[in-house]
Amino acid sequence: MAEAHQARVHAVVEEMVQTLERDHIRVMQGRMFRCSADCCDRSTDSMSVVHNCIERCHTPLAKAQAQVTSELEKFQDRLSRCTMHCNDKAKDLYDSGAKEPAVRSLMDRCVGSCVDDHVNLIPSMTRRIKDNLDSIEQ
Repeated sequence: MAEAHQARVHAVVEEMVQTLERDHIRVMQGRMFRCSADCCDRSTDSMSVVHNCIERCHTPLAKAQAQVTSELEKFQDRLSRCTMHCNDKAKDLYDSGAKEPAVRSLMDRCVGSCVDDHVNLIPSMTRRIKDNLDSIEQ
């Protein structure tokens, strides 16, 4: 993918991840640490009970991180499939005898279209992730 297109996708995804981290994940991390500290304050509990308590505290955050990772992987897979289609179209054009500038132009337009389409998916993906994070029991 051309550098400018790649930078654009990276910037938009990075902004989404930063917002999710700040507004949701960080809050969950705070809850996890406070919950874990409460587990450690239970001086009469056995080591295994405290360990299990801490594991329960970590579960919501682990689920949240797994959901975010899964959504990002699906997004990346879709974008990769789109750009692979562009590669195929460019190769077909080149194989038909087209000159390199025409092939590059096709590739740039095609990848640009992929990027546009996938950047437009970010708001709905963000809403879906937020809804999933909000549904995780604390």
